[in-house]
Amino acid sequence: MANPVRGEVELVAGGATHVLCLTLGALAEIEAICADGEPMTATRLLAVLEALMRGGGSTLTASEIRALPLDMETAAGAVAACFERAGA
Repeated sequence: MANPVRGEVELVAGGATHVLCLTLGALAEIEAICADGEPMTATRLLAVLEALMRGGGSTLTASEIRALPLDMETAAGAVAACFERAGA
């Protein structure tokens, strides 16, 4: 269960609930993934999602996360919600 006080967001995918959290470690990963001026691609979005899931305590590997049945709109919404909640 996500803790909104910590800025956590829940994402349901693959029949399980995953927690996303923007930790300092996740932020450092995201800064390395998203260079200034480069467009957001599906590959980058999944890499950001992976970083946020690790921040939320996920033990899934990158390939397991990428194999989750998840559409890009849902993934983008969860990432946006995580950033929004962290900024509140």
